[in-house]
Amino acid sequence: MKICKVEETLVATARIGQLGNRRLLVVRERGSSSRQVAVDPVGCKEGDWVIVVGSSAARSAAGSNDYPSDFTIVGIIDYWEDESNSGKKK
Repeated sequence: MKICKVEETLVATARIGQLGNRRLLVVRERGSSSRQVAVDPVGCKEGDWVIVVGSSAARSAAGSNDYPSDFTIVGIIDYWEDESNSGKKK
């Protein structure tokens, strides 16, 4: 699992049928400049800190082992204490 911040919604109207109507979000892993696309089955909004899973766990979390996802949001973080920043994230 990884901690990421939701940056924005990704709009892709032309996509394969297996993606269905699932929302796609651009997320950035904490401490990284790399951005990734994650499936959002939980209803996140821009600025949320989230827990993301990858690989086969991502497909399962998205609803099916046949689902074409390798990065899926599984939870919105309400609070955690970030030791590297000595601050509190919400």
